[in-house]
Amino acid sequence: MSKQILVEAVKKTGVKSGAANEAVEAIVAAISRELKRNQRFSLAGFGSFAVSRRSARMGRNPRTGESIKIKASKGVRFKAGTKLRASL
Repeated sequence: MSKQILVEAVKKTGVKSGAANEAVEAIVAAISRELKRNQRFSLAGFGSFAVSRRSARMGRNPRTGESIKIKASKGVRFKAGTKLRASL
């Protein structure tokens, strides 16, 4: 699903195109803001987004076989809610 499809779904509620686009942008901004603060963002029945941390580790270059150090990083984790899991 693209952002435009989501905007179209919001428009079906009777909201004008510009307002629907602003609503979708506001939701994305709210999720991003909470994740930047290392907070969890939950939508009941749909799921939750959380920051996942990966520690630094040693890896191996598959082409040369040389050992390399992989830096610590952060990612986003999504866990589906019960209603979403049931619908699948």
